[in-house]
Amino acid sequence: MSSEPGDGPSVLVCSWRDRDHPDAGGAEVYLDEVTRGLARRGWQVTVATAAYPGAVDDEVVDDVRTVRRGGRLGVYAWASIAYLRGTFGAPDVIVDVQNGIPFWATVWSRRPVVVLHHHAHREQWRALFGDVVGRIGWWIESRIAPRVQRRARWVTVSSASRQDLLSLGVPAERIDVVHNGTNALVRGDVAPSPSPRVVVLGRLVPHKRVELAIDAVATLADEFPGLTLDVVGGGEWHDDIVAHAARVGVADRVTLHGHVDEERKRQLLASAWVHALPSVKEGWGLAVVEAASLGVPTVAFAEAGGVRGSIVDGATGVLADDQDGFVAGLRDLLADPDRREQMGDAAREHAAGFSWDAAVDAFAAALQRAIRD
Repeated sequence: MSSEPGDGPSVLVCSWRDRDHPDAGGAEVYLDEVTRGLARRGWQVTVATAAYPGAVDDEVVDDVRTVRRGGRLGVYAWASIAYLRGTFGAPDVIVDVQNGIPFWATVWSRRPVVVLHHHAHREQWRALFGDVVGRIGWWIESRIAPRVQRRARWVTVSSASRQDLLSLGVPAERIDVVHNGTNALVRGDVAPSPSPRVVVLGRLVPHKRVELAIDAVATLADEFPGLTLDVVGGGEWHDDIVAHAARVGVADRVTLHGHVDEERKRQLLASAWVHALPSVKEGWGLAVVEAASLGVPTVAFAEAGGVRGSIVDGATGVLADDQDGFVAGLRDLLADPDRREQMGDAAREHAAGFSWDAAVDAFAAALQRAIRD
C-alpha cells in the first residue's frame, strides 16, 4: 500500500463498482488494471464508487485512491454532489464508467470527460428489469446518454462495441478502442480432467445465461457419460440456476463453486476440457482470454458481440449462432482431443497478444486526447 500521489495529470473515475465489490466482474477487472497502470505512469488517480458491507470508505492502494459511498443507485447522486463540493479537487479529466446508465459527468462538470462503455445493454435491461423498466432503461442508454454526453470522448473495448456506439450516433472520431489485456494464467501441474469437463466462468446473473450451458450438458449427457459442468462465480441468480439444473435432470453433474480465489479459479479452468460462455452480451469476454492462456478453447454465441474479437472462430474457439450450434460446438471439442488441443494452442497464442501494459498506454493516450480537445 502506498499513499504517495503521482505528479502527472489527475483523473477522477466514477464507477458503480470497484474490483473488490462482491458483484464485481470483468468490467471491474479492466478498470482496476487500467487505474493501477495509470498510477504507475505517474497519473493521480481517484476512483469514486459504491460502498458495500465491510468496505473501507477511503483508501489508497497501489497509488490509487478509492472513495466509496452510496449503494447501487445512490453512488450516482453521491459522486456528482461530492464533486460539486470539491471532494475530488479539479481533475484534469473525468472517466464516466457507463454500465447501462452514465454518471452524467458532462452535466455536472466542465472538465473533459471520457465515457468508458464496455457494451450496449439492450438485452440486459429486459432480462434484469422486465419489459417496461427495460424499455425505459434502454431508451436512456441508447437515446438520451449519447446526446447528453455528446461533448465527451468514448472508450470501448472491442470493434463490436464500437459498432454499437456508432449505431447510437456517437461520432467515429470520438471513439477509441482499448482492448482488455490478460494476466496469463500458468497451468503448472494441473492436468485436464480425465473425464469430460466443461467450465463456465462468470457472475450468476440472468444475462449470463448459465442455464444454456446446463441445457447443453443435459443434451450431451448420454453421449458423454462422465460429463460434468463447473460454474465458477457468484451472484443473485444462484438459486435459479440450482433449480434449473434439477429441473433438467443434471443436478448431479453441475457444481456451483461460488466466488473463488485466483488459485482455485486457475485450477478449475486448467482442469476443464472446454470453456463455455453462454452470455447474451459481452464487451470483450475476459474469461475467454483467461481460459485461453491455459490452452482451453471457448464455445460462445456470436450474438454476444465482443467475443468476435476475443475468439477467432474455428481457430481458437467456436462462435455459435443458436443453441443447437452451441451444443454442436461443445460436442465437437469434447469428442475430438486433437482438435481441442490444436484450438487450445492457438487460443494460448492469441491471448498472448493482449497485454495490460498496451491497454494502459492506449487508455492514457485517449485521456490525453480528451484533455487536449
